[in-house]
Amino acid sequence: MSLKKIANELGLSSTTVSRALNGYDDVAAETRERIIDAAKRLGYQPNSLARRLKMGRTDAIALAYPSRPRVLNNSTFLEMISWIGIELGKRGLDLLLIPDEPGEKYQSLIHLVETRRVDALIVAHTQPEDFRLQYLQKQNFPFLALGRSHLPKPYAWFDFDNHAGASLAVKRLLELGHQRIAFVSTDARISYVDQRLQGYVQTMSEAGLMPLAGYLQKADPTRPGGYLAASRLLALEVPPTAIITDCNMLGDGVASALDKAGLLGGEGISLIVTNGAIVIHTQRLKSDPGG
Repeated sequence: MSLKKIANELGLSSTTVSRALNGYDDVAAETRERIIDAAKRLGYQPNSLARRLKMGRTDAIALAYPSRPRVLNNSTFLEMISWIGIELGKRGLDLLLIPDEPGEKYQSLIHLVETRRVDALIVAHTQPEDFRLQYLQKQNFPFLALGRSHLPKPYAWFDFDNHAGASLAVKRLLELGHQRIAFVSTDARISYVDQRLQGYVQTMSEAGLMPLAGYLQKADPTRPGGYLAASRLLALEVPPTAIITDCNMLGDGVASALDKAGLLGGEGISLIVTNGAIVIHTQRLKSDPGG
């Protein structure tokens, strides 16, 4: 089935049919609807390669994520990627995953831009000073930042209020009577890490509290990393009565360490985890930090 056959059946020009199927707004809505209905009824399948070449598009979006930290170990990040892929697929767009390595000066990302292999980029785990975003803005290449950064011009971004989230966690624990509150943070230079840590420190300070030595723990954003950080906290001469973690992977590890020590739940140490609850995993994890 070709455009010409659809045009002949409807008594329209091939140009009108083509423009309607390609989403141009100079075709009347009623006419476009007739054309789309006819295309479906007649089983028309567009030549996507020819259409892309003609329109100068690839119908593909790339998501650039850092190879370190190991974000693909993070169930929350994987779920986000899944939903992005689903929504793009509904619009006829493909999603490509591009791991970028700072040590290689982001060559994969630069290659995609220079060759126009994709129509736009989604950049994950943004940094306060992010070369990737600076480069894309300088090249006038379409992008969406998953997080905020310092750029000379306005740009499209999506983010949570990480500062407020950490602040609310501290305030809730203060309401419960806690004063010895520890914070376990990812050991990576990522914008949301800094924002959550700032929210914790500022809210503690406003309450007239200063974290004791050792209460700020940096860890690899994995279950073993969280487990080891919690073990260090429990070994302190004055251990905390509550712990906040800045990601769910660290939360799983901290919960495992607390569970092993008999301090998870009940009269034990309170735990607040950013990016999702970990209670359902507790029995499975037990004392295995790598589970």
